[in-house]
Amino acid sequence: MAKAALPSELDAFDRKIVDALADDGRMSITDLSQKVGLSKTPCQMRLRRLLDEGYITGFRATLNPQKFGLDHIAFAEVKLSDTREKALDEFNTAVKKLREVEECHMIAGSFDYLLKVRTADIRRYRLVLGEKISALPHVASTSTFVVMQSVKDKGF
Repeated sequence: MAKAALPSELDAFDRKIVDALADDGRMSITDLSQKVGLSKTPCQMRLRRLLDEGYITGFRATLNPQKFGLDHIAFAEVKLSDTREKALDEFNTAVKKLREVEECHMIAGSFDYLLKVRTADIRRYRLVLGEKISALPHVASTSTFVVMQSVKDKGF
């Protein structure tokens, strides 16, 4: 896991727990306690607190997109025709429904949103862009950047 600055309420053991689970979320509590240098009960209590306080929001499987035939990644810049709050809410709600959109970020700059779109190939991306993304509420224009190689592709 990237060593991001964590809130000061977390001590060294909490940070070790977070780092260990970011690398292997399926780690048993026994293995976790050994890795961070705590006995099982205090480690389990800290883990429960990290979950309860929202530092850890859940656990999920990391899927291999290539195994699902989703080898193509493109980033789409989206400029909206209206950026009032109602329009932003309408766009946000609609874009969340597109399975092909892996990430969506509101951007401060010359465009409004940056979308990470994963599809099988460029033909499928063109269809998603033309039929789905361009049809989202208030989309005025888009610009695409096709990924040639992913050098680092890992979340926080």
